[in-house]
Order: sequence, then C-alpha cells, then structure tokens
Amino acid sequence: MSLALRFIPNASAFARRARRLIHTTGAVTLAGLLGCPVPSHAADGCLVLLCFAAPSWSSIPQCVAPILEVLNDLAHGHPFPSCSMSGAGNSGSQQWANPPAFCPPQYTHAVDLESGTRYSCDYDGAVEIDIDGVMWSRTWWRMSGGTSTDFSPAAKSQLGTWDTRFDDDYARWLGQPQPASPCEGC
Repeated sequence: MSLALRFIPNASAFARRARRLIHTTGAVTLAGLLGCPVPSHAADGCLVLLCFAAPSWSSIPQCVAPILEVLNDLAHGHPFPSCSMSGAGNSGSQQWANPPAFCPPQYTHAVDLESGTRYSCDYDGAVEIDIDGVMWSRTWWRMSGGTSTDFSPAAKSQLGTWDTRFDDDYARWLGQPQPASPCEGC
C-alpha cells in the first residue's frame, strides 16, 4: 500500500479503489500528453481526500496540482469535491474562517475600533478531513496561497511524522506576550 494510503485506518478497500482511480487518472494524463483530447473535469474528490489526509500533501508530487486546483475552486465559491468511494464516515468539507470563533488563535488578529473590535484571520477558510466520522485534519488555506494543517492527536499518533507548521506557529504564538484584555468599564 502506498504511503498516502497506509496512514488511514481500515483503508484497504478504499486503497484498491484509489489505485484504480490513480491508474485511470494516469491514463487521462498520458492521453493529454499524447495530444489526445481529454475531457475537462473538476478535481477528483477521492484523490483530494487522500492528499489532504496525508502527512504533508505538498511533499507528494501527485497531490500538488489537485490540491491547488481545489483551493482555487474553493476561493471561487465552488463546493468541496465529493468521493463516493470513500466509505461511511470518511469525507472532506470546507468552511470559511470566521474569527475569532473559527480561526486558530495564532492566526487571529484583533483591532480595536470606535465601533468595537474587528477580528481578522490569516487564512480564508479550512478544509476538514474526517476519517471514521472523526476529524483527522483541518487544513487552513489562503486565497493567495499557503496552507497550515492542524492534525488531530489520533492522526499524529498514527502518522508518526507530519507537517508541523501549525504546531510550530502555535508554539511561537504561546511564547509571545499576549495583549492585555481591554478594560471593562474604564
């Protein structure tokens, strides 16, 4: 089983389907390289699901183009692609950032204005991957490019290694002096 599939629990049936899919995708790519007409289609939801669940999608060459395509689609208001072969409880979804409630603290910024506090988030949205009905990872993404992935404790224990940018950013944020709370009733 490939590296991209080994870390997903109970993934053998999903892996067989994904391999068939990747072989099909490879045939379509080969046809395109040979100058044959290739039908236009959206990013493959199954491949995207596997890539977002990987320890570092950006280090897997087969994942880079599909993930960038999905992020571009999301930025233009398109829905997250689905995968009918993923099985019950295995899915991906997209949600727009809504600071301070839905944006990690290390990426949330507050500006006090006369009309009240205005919050912003360094990221525009997040793609959540659920495996067996439980959050596996949440990848925060920007329309201008760039991602940071928050892996669940279960994912980290099964992966062993992962892209630590989210954790590193959080540790740096914790180490910085936090702004004082605004004075209530001053």
